[in-house]
Amino acid sequence: MEPTPNARTVESYEDVALSYARETSGSRVLAGALARLTQAVPGGDVLEIGSGPGWDADRLEDAGLHVRRTDLTQAFIALQRGRGKEIDRLDVINDELGGPYDAVLMLHVLQHVETQDLAPVLGKIAEALRPGGQFLVSVPRGEGSGWEVGESGRSYYRALRTEDEILDALRGAGLSPVWIDRAPADDGWLAVMAQRPCGGPS
Repeated sequence: MEPTPNARTVESYEDVALSYARETSGSRVLAGALARLTQAVPGGDVLEIGSGPGWDADRLEDAGLHVRRTDLTQAFIALQRGRGKEIDRLDVINDELGGPYDAVLMLHVLQHVETQDLAPVLGKIAEALRPGGQFLVSVPRGEGSGWEVGESGRSYYRALRTEDEILDALRGAGLSPVWIDRAPADDGWLAVMAQRPCGGPS
């Protein structure tokens, strides 16, 4: 059976995990969004989907949060375990997420989720949150889907969405956007923090 776009994208990350870790070490990308999350759920329990090298989880833990690190790429899992970190293998499309969590973090990952999987994935995330819990996500704005070849020569599947499409998908999952940070370029990145409403079932 032909591998899914998601599986082929994971294969590409397997080949570039070490170089990706080196290139992103010390990066302050989304530092403001992470700081906002720590303020929203101080000392909270956080599920991170697609931890990669673990730099964002490091920052959150340094700020007093408890992070369940997860990834689907075995090379990232091995890298983090080599750093002495606990990390679980998690396929956000096919696996249960556990919880409930005070927050779910998914940075630079959602664009690799195919259109037909978007609503089910966001629904699972909403269900994994406590009432009042926060979902912090970053996505590139754009239109269309297909394969992008990175500087490494490896191919990555990306499903691009407009800001309205992203916000509508979040609301459709029962998540209310409470904070938005837009990159200046029209096709730049969008960071959104969305909340599961209070008063729902725990």
